[in-house]
Amino acid sequence: MTDYYDRHDGAPADDAGQPETEHGMTRRQLMRHAGWFGGAVVLTVASGEVISHIADSRDTNAGAAAGAAAAVSGALRFVQVSDSHIGFQGPANMDVAGSFNEAINQVNSLGFRPDFVMHSGDLTHLSTAGQFDQVKQMMTGMKTDRVFTVPGEHDSIGDAGRAYRRTFGMGTLGDGWYSFDTHGVHFIALVNTLSLEKLGHLGNAQIDFVRKDLAGLPSDTPVVVFSHIPLFAMYPKWGWSTDDALKVIALLRRFSSVTCLNGHVHQLFTKTEGNITFHSATTTAYPLPKPGRAPAPTPQVVPARQLKDALGIRSVGYRQGDRELAIKDQRLA
Repeated sequence: MTDYYDRHDGAPADDAGQPETEHGMTRRQLMRHAGWFGGAVVLTVASGEVISHIADSRDTNAGAAAGAAAAVSGALRFVQVSDSHIGFQGPANMDVAGSFNEAINQVNSLGFRPDFVMHSGDLTHLSTAGQFDQVKQMMTGMKTDRVFTVPGEHDSIGDAGRAYRRTFGMGTLGDGWYSFDTHGVHFIALVNTLSLEKLGHLGNAQIDFVRKDLAGLPSDTPVVVFSHIPLFAMYPKWGWSTDDALKVIALLRRFSSVTCLNGHVHQLFTKTEGNITFHSATTTAYPLPKPGRAPAPTPQVVPARQLKDALGIRSVGYRQGDRELAIKDQRLA
């Protein structure tokens, strides 16, 4: 298992007639998914079938589902945070370090000690050594044993991710990808932010890694894939897609339960394709516009009292044996 740093302090289907391609969504799909922004996602896996529904983060059913999985002895419980953009300065959030610290406090107040925390990229805003040191130091305040990361494009400015890998890439392969197993779940962490022209890109070496990594796994193994940029065509016009992701998706098709978790888009979004469910996470820094609702995906200024409604964290519970996976997105508000 690849640990970037450890803590030992004792604290615990497409629309008929409108086929979807890798390079776009139908207008009907986009309109349908647009209503899902800002809601919590509860995901249940039973007998290899993925079932999900969207609910407000204060919905008691959502809380009960995540809580039930978290309360069982031996269950897997982890947290995803994303897009902290430490070093950002602008009216969309005048204190990104403060809001990330609030997210850390929220992680520490979940009522259980996560087995690990995954930061799904854009840890920093400008890839400076000081920003990497700051975010790493801040994450030592999370009450968890392990913290994992994948890089965002903001973590690779000007150096193809070398500064990121010096800080967070110990034990990783290639440009920072890796995998690990825990509680009967296989996790893969991918890097799709280093060869950006317009869309995210994985590259042949990383795709070969995934092929070899999955080769020996039984098809009933639950698989969770982390990346920064979505592996589905959320909104390619803004670069919210990965141009060669279909090669990895094809390798995942034989598994009965696959969950892909990404950041980058700064808002909640869910899409299911057969056995694979994609969940985009929100941010701890600043909101971005919904797809097509603005000329470009630039930081959005909202009234100060509404900012925390756009920021949040994600907790996940998985109970081995019953094969139930619960995902809950929570706002900082």
